[in-house]
Amino acid sequence: AVHGLLRAMAVLQDAFARKAFEFRDVLKMGRTQLQDAVPMTLGQEFSAFAVMIEEDRSRLAEAVELIHEINLGATAIGTGLNAPAGYAEAARKHLSALTGLPLVTAANLVEATQDCGAFVQMSGVLKRIAVKLSKSCNDLRLLSSGPRAGLGEINLPPVQAGSSIMPGKVNPVIPEVVNQVAFEVIGNDVAITMAAEAGQLQLNAFEPIILHSLSESITHLQSACRTLAERCVSGITADTDRLRATVENSIGLVTALNPHIGYTAATDIAKEALATGRGVAELVLEKGLLPAGRLADLLRPEVVAGSAAPAA
Repeated sequence: AVHGLLRAMAVLQDAFARKAFEFRDVLKMGRTQLQDAVPMTLGQEFSAFAVMIEEDRSRLAEAVELIHEINLGATAIGTGLNAPAGYAEAARKHLSALTGLPLVTAANLVEATQDCGAFVQMSGVLKRIAVKLSKSCNDLRLLSSGPRAGLGEINLPPVQAGSSIMPGKVNPVIPEVVNQVAFEVIGNDVAITMAAEAGQLQLNAFEPIILHSLSESITHLQSACRTLAERCVSGITADTDRLRATVENSIGLVTALNPHIGYTAATDIAKEALATGRGVAELVLEKGLLPAGRLADLLRPEVVAGSAAPAA
């Protein structure tokens, strides 16, 4: 099941990476605390989503190694009482051959029989994946809000009619369902943590809910990743004109222009733009602070993204 999740995460990572490449030249405003910050590209935004998934795939692969440790042959409490000599190793080899997994016998069977730390760590990684997925879906919902009265920077593919009351309304149902899977996984992590903590002395009697919760989290995350990739991310489009207009009209643009027009001029431009509602780029040109060609060069996506230097 875990390997199925790893494959599903790879599909989602690839979907985000493809959009990052597609949107590599689409200029937009970055935001911090929901306020205009500095320009970036939409490709950079989607590339960050892809890297989040890539990092968590690595963490999940590491956690799987802990699950490969088994206590088969420990019998009642880990002492191996009544097990034939060599049984633990023979059983490990047989089970490893059946499953194709690199199973290892725990170094201390008494510890392995009562400790559920590997399950807690695995659940923690699943929670980490859920948190990242949910955060990314929050961003997709916010960026697609509108279509007229929200940010409206991207368009999510419509899946179903959004309302029987409001004709034409389309809701971000795929990101929303992934959010809800994340909530479930986070709740399962709490249950697993409490069950692992509740073990007493030489055996943990609460492994049934641990295994049920782990299985549920893994299975649902796998479905969520594939659904998000195939029914949402792969069909996302960008409103490039709107995105560029927000950059040219944003006060945050002065931060990018500060090294080229000076702090004092940048401050004055910002104040005037706020007071008049006019765009920063428009004011910079009007006041002759930069020639049109120079301003256009500084606003090239590759310059804004930091992958190229402005022309000398």
